[in-house]
Amino acid sequence: MPRPVLSTADHSRDSAGLRYVYHVLSRRAGGVSVGINLNPNNACNWRCVYCQVPDLKRGGPPPLAIGLLESELNEFLRRVTSADFFPPDMPHEMRHIVDVAFSGNGEPTSASEFGAALELVAQVLERHGLAGDVKIRLITNGSLVDRVAIRSALMRLGQLGGEAWFKVDAASPGGVQRINGVRLKPETVRRRLELCAGLVPTWVQTCVFAWDGAAPMDAEIDAYLNLLRGVRTSVAGVLLYVLARPSCQPEAPRLGRLPEPWLIALGGRIEQLGLTVRVSP
Repeated sequence: MPRPVLSTADHSRDSAGLRYVYHVLSRRAGGVSVGINLNPNNACNWRCVYCQVPDLKRGGPPPLAIGLLESELNEFLRRVTSADFFPPDMPHEMRHIVDVAFSGNGEPTSASEFGAALELVAQVLERHGLAGDVKIRLITNGSLVDRVAIRSALMRLGQLGGEAWFKVDAASPGGVQRINGVRLKPETVRRRLELCAGLVPTWVQTCVFAWDGAAPMDAEIDAYLNLLRGVRTSVAGVLLYVLARPSCQPEAPRLGRLPEPWLIALGGRIEQLGLTVRVSP
């Protein structure tokens, strides 16, 4: 396995040279995140304009080779816990594994084997003496939480001490359509979010950015804050972040970073609703 390239500006799923397992230096998680990519075919049921996946296409993942996932994760955890894994110039506070995250190149819960993969990750962490110290996270758009099998897996994730990061980038039908490429009513987003939060501790994850040089319109921000107001007693908090890496989608030239004061001001408005906010400029 080659020496890792660890940077918040590079979240390549090929970082470890494996099919299902990769690693990133996560700003929001605060250290090294071991990623599980159940969508190696770059297929997703959403198409977010800021997505960094090249050649993104609509669809679901191929069948999971769960034996390969197990061997890759075993070998990677053995390697990552060795003395020479972290580069010498890496900040001390980032030199640890913070989680194993189901994320990758598409919606993780679209894999029919998601529940089995979750159990496997828990077993491998136990095998390496990391259970309880390394959190299991699911980064999801929440689109499939209505399925019985997914609700069961979310409940199991909660039992394992894990958590979900639930994508909410907009709360108006037009905003969701433009950013995420799906037709979705605000009441559906709220229902799914509350359902998820009732099964596993859940953070709202929101990416904000400039479009053609302009910040989100006041009406969009108001709709977003109104949705948060309705779920403030259900969710653990809000993860608010801006673009850190270039999009691989056609809209990329139209997207830009928002100034840090704008982001902090929005975080303050969310806090006024009684929610915990973690801001990643």
